[in-house]
Amino acid sequence: MRQALSDDGYARCPAEDTRALLGPDAVAGWASFADSWNDLGLDGFMADGGRYRRRRFAAFDVAPGSVTRKPHQPHYQSRDYNALNGGVQRWFEPVTDAIADHPVTQAVIAAGLALFHPLTRSPPASWHVELHQFRIEALPGETGQPTPEGAHRDGVDWVIVMLVDRVNVQSGVTDIFAPDGTSLGAFTLTAPGEAVFLDDHRVLHGVTAIRPDSDGGPARRDVLVVTYRQDGGPREAD
Repeated sequence: MRQALSDDGYARCPAEDTRALLGPDAVAGWASFADSWNDLGLDGFMADGGRYRRRRFAAFDVAPGSVTRKPHQPHYQSRDYNALNGGVQRWFEPVTDAIADHPVTQAVIAAGLALFHPLTRSPPASWHVELHQFRIEALPGETGQPTPEGAHRDGVDWVIVMLVDRVNVQSGVTDIFAPDGTSLGAFTLTAPGEAVFLDDHRVLHGVTAIRPDSDGGPARRDVLVVTYRQDGGPREAD
């Protein structure tokens, strides 16, 4: 995975490999971790007026051997990185303590650090890590937008996107692009635990709209997004 990140700017991780990265203790607790997506608040900061996204948010100070949760704070992106919803402090409901301390959460954060820290030319003593629980919903005849801002960078250094669940979903294709718009890959995360690791300096990413796969039932796509940044303040476009 380090080689793929170094060569291509992203690495796709099959679900079975994610389970190996997380370890048996974390995998044993997956059901309670995934169930927490049923308790996410509505994202009230959608500039397109959409009511298809639910989420919770947390921030951590992370160093080798140490993960410390920071006081609850807003999520901020400049409009250079998020033209739709950027430019404002967005206060989301906090990730619960049970999930912040959950073996899956802690194992994902540690796995990201183990991959990203050696690939960073001058790694910091500690990383500013943000964790997002997302649920995208779509009713029959409607669509839900996992990335309503389109193909984008997050304005950080590294990103993990891990599928937690996918129910009655059509589409939801992950697209990876070079900064000049050249397509570098397209794939669909389908199995719980399947993930993609991204170098946010080198690639853009986006996910196509989801819609229900069958008549009469809603669609939902649950993901965990974890970002790593070398400082605690918002980055400017580079």
